[in-house]
Amino acid sequence: MNVSRAKEILESNEKFNVKFEGVPVWIDSIDELSKTARVHTEDNPEDQKTVAIDELKEVGKMY
Repeated sequence: MNVSRAKEILESNEKFNVKFEGVPVWIDSIDELSKTARVHTEDNPEDQKTVAIDELKEVGKMY
């Protein structure tokens, strides 16, 4: 994924299926300078980590 797409997903009211290392995650914030995103797993909001945006994979919109 690239930074601009990650920003679109973050700012959207729709839910997108985004994965990090095969695990569904929510994007909490983006750092454009370092090209990283703060994410948490869908089932555990306390499990936050900073990851490279290019390691995020968009699988599609969720309904």
